[in-house]
Amino acid sequence: MSPDAAREQLAQRAEAIEGGYELMLAYAAQGLATDQGAANSGQLREHLKRFEAALTGLAEFYRQAAAALGVGPKDALDGFLEVVTRDAAATQSALRLVLGQPGISSQMIDNLNASIHVRALLTDVFVVDEILKSAK
Repeated sequence: MSPDAAREQLAQRAEAIEGGYELMLAYAAQGLATDQGAANSGQLREHLKRFEAALTGLAEFYRQAAAALGVGPKDALDGFLEVVTRDAAATQSALRLVLGQPGISSQMIDNLNASIHVRALLTDVFVVDEILKSAK
């Protein structure tokens, strides 16, 4: 992976994750009993799917991007990426559970937002993104 490709893919994944979370915050505030028939139902589910998909192979992507950008130290990065793997898997499981429901309420999304797994994953992403963005 080239440094330019790493930066481009980094931006795409970050946008999917952060955009999904931002939409979740907005949806949670609407007080809807279900997304069925709601004007933004398709938008909610699409953002949740993009968020979930961005988590697939996230730690390995970060590993490859770090190598392309010359970020280290490798042992510290590898240790943190083990945490990213666990947090991404937990968040992905929660997203899949919610997406599997016939109706998604604002309360369900609010609870998902409050999940320690989602919050830990977001913090992981912010930390790694800043480190990779600061690479020369």
